[in-house]
Amino acid sequence: MDLSCFKAYDIRGRIPDQLNTDVAWKIGKAYAQWLAPRTVIVGWDIRLSSPDMSQALIEGLISSGVNVRSLGECGTEEVYFATEHFQADGGIMVTASHNPKDYNGMKLVQAGSVPISGDSGLEEIKQLVAAGDFSDAETRGGLESLDHRQDYINRLLTYLPDVKAEPRLKIVVNAGNGGAGAVIDLLEAALPFEFIKVHHEADGEFPNGVPNPLLVENRKPTIAAIRDNQADLGLAWDGDFDRCFFFDENARFIEGYYIVGLLADAFLSLQPGSAIVHDPRLTWNTIDICKTAGGTAVMSKTGHAFMKERMRSEDAVYGGEMSAHHYFRDFAYCDSGMVPWILVTGLMLQHKKGLAELVNERMIKFPASGEINKRVSEPGEVIASIEAEFYDQAVSIDHTDGLSMEFPDWRFNLRESNTEPVIRLNVESRANVALMTAQTETLLSLVGGEDA
Repeated sequence: MDLSCFKAYDIRGRIPDQLNTDVAWKIGKAYAQWLAPRTVIVGWDIRLSSPDMSQALIEGLISSGVNVRSLGECGTEEVYFATEHFQADGGIMVTASHNPKDYNGMKLVQAGSVPISGDSGLEEIKQLVAAGDFSDAETRGGLESLDHRQDYINRLLTYLPDVKAEPRLKIVVNAGNGGAGAVIDLLEAALPFEFIKVHHEADGEFPNGVPNPLLVENRKPTIAAIRDNQADLGLAWDGDFDRCFFFDENARFIEGYYIVGLLADAFLSLQPGSAIVHDPRLTWNTIDICKTAGGTAVMSKTGHAFMKERMRSEDAVYGGEMSAHHYFRDFAYCDSGMVPWILVTGLMLQHKKGLAELVNERMIKFPASGEINKRVSEPGEVIASIEAEFYDQAVSIDHTDGLSMEFPDWRFNLRESNTEPVIRLNVESRANVALMTAQTETLLSLVGGEDA
């Protein structure tokens, strides 16, 4: 059996050769056998294959004696929220996030929305699926629909501070035909904003391209709408909206790295001395902010399961990845694509500043390349050769996640993706755009390969 769909921290594969309803049913059986839960939350994204995949998964759970509470079509964070809020024994979200249309996958958690990754049970579930030694429970579990949305919306609204919102902010929202639009519609009546909606309706055919705002071509509709409407802010999400991407009032895409710093600073102003978790790809801005604000910067391996595990072990108030995942202690230590923009709009209203003014100083102080993806035939060999090339010059070398090398005025991280067959490069410097750009070009020439 091809079980290449089992990745480092979730399940993700091409339909139907890497993942199909038979495998989904077996995952349900294996999850039930490994965790022995009484009640499990299940939800699914807007992909065309998701209802059938979910039905097979649910049958595997129910036939194993598990009671399933179904959220139906939703976002990944809604499964995280409902698992914790309704005190279920586990939760499974059927989604492939930003992967191509012919992919699907699953994200698994246990009680309290504690993630199940390769280090904490996913490998064991994989082995149970491979063995295929399953039996049915004497008594089947039940299936019921769970109306969670109002409780979820109420939780989101707690993140907007009580500030005067006049004049109303004009915000472009681009759901990318993913699931975010439904939540924006529910929030709209309760928020003091005017929303300009782009690619708003959920459509698993992805008529405007796979919802992945990290792709430069996918940003164009959001940029155009900001300019056409003279909006104060632009927001875009991936398909399951666990990531949120920001555009300022000048229609400039703001790297997630600087949003991490902005939110870290905001949390530390309220809770000084707290831990902030960040990934290894871009670090200097976050570390500098934590040092200035009296917090502790803690580095974690990249990936939602690893970040959450580190968040819990450090009892961190906030964690952020430059890939636009943001994690919150009071959101079950989980990532949300809705909480970050609500917090950022609150900061804009509190400080009476646009997003550009809130992040410009940090962007100048620590300019970054943004993540650059390349397809190479032997990624391990490429990374090893680059480490050897720069070894004598580096003042610090770290292998927490891929290769991180630091020099007096610049640093880089080069790592293999956990979810895609690509190598990822990030470069930053200390207030020197020319140096950052030159070193990025040098590294890219050494990496070679094709654009991904």
